[in-house]
Amino acid sequence: MNLRRLRLNSNIRDLVRENFVTKNDLIMPVFIKEGLDGKNEIPSMPGIYQNGENAFLDEIAECIDLGIKAVILFGIPKLKDSVGSDALDEEGLIARSVRKAKETFGDKIAIITDLCFCEFTEHGHCGIINPKLKTVDNDATLEISAKQALIHAEAGADMIAPSGMMDNIIETLREALDNNGFSHIPIMSYSTKFASAFYGPFRDAAESAPVANEYLPKDRKTYQMDIANSREALLESLIDEAQGADILMVKPALAFMDIIKEVKENTLKPLCVYNVSGEYSMVKAASMNGWMDYDSLMMEILTSFKRAGADMIISYHSKDAAKILG
Repeated sequence: MNLRRLRLNSNIRDLVRENFVTKNDLIMPVFIKEGLDGKNEIPSMPGIYQNGENAFLDEIAECIDLGIKAVILFGIPKLKDSVGSDALDEEGLIARSVRKAKETFGDKIAIITDLCFCEFTEHGHCGIINPKLKTVDNDATLEISAKQALIHAEAGADMIAPSGMMDNIIETLREALDNNGFSHIPIMSYSTKFASAFYGPFRDAAESAPVANEYLPKDRKTYQMDIANSREALLESLIDEAQGADILMVKPALAFMDIIKEVKENTLKPLCVYNVSGEYSMVKAASMNGWMDYDSLMMEILTSFKRAGADMIISYHSKDAAKILG
């Protein structure tokens, strides 16, 4: 059998190619920092910036010009306290930013909001702390998550993406949105999110590293998933699907291709993968040291996500990939 016949030139290879990355697949993360004038490059994520409240509009405008269809917003407020008060304020950073983005761009791009508390709390954990259990209080955090979701919806968010890994978060948000006139707003669930070492650079970007003390763990392993568990990973996504998630997610992506494939084969819901900060930074570091070709490595990784079953990709590479895709 001669399989090389279909590999001898690029035109034939393109005819038989099974998986493609397109601009329609890409979602660009955007960091917005209150009080910042202009933008700051994140040292551990070369080419990615914290943006001020005006500069982030330039970032979105660039995404639109490149043909990217969606961004996901992360806020870094001045006020950080025990309950993430800025996230619960109708005039808080993300609410203001969503309104400003929708007023400026309308429907030219989809505005997705990350719904969590790690960037908004002084302790860097994803909700209200229960000091007796020394972890996040699940049900208390559900209450304030519902309030946060309604603030995002009122501001004009096109989609809400809860990332805190609280049990029953999708059911809580779906009920809150439906009962308050927002049944049309989809929820992208961080349905299978692992307690991964790949998140390190993000915590620099979002200024959200968890604080450890006598009442707090040094990590998020009491609510994010054990990296060793595959059956539980599938169960997490299937539960969120049953509770009303419109889009499921696997995060991180690169070290969890088996999970992407497993979830994809067990749901008819669209599947997103989050190509996280550490994955991005490793590629950038390798290319900046001359060890690997950035464009080729980036596109190979993004294509592998599609091959594993991803329908869409949140990636810090999104703008670079869009430039290549033309």
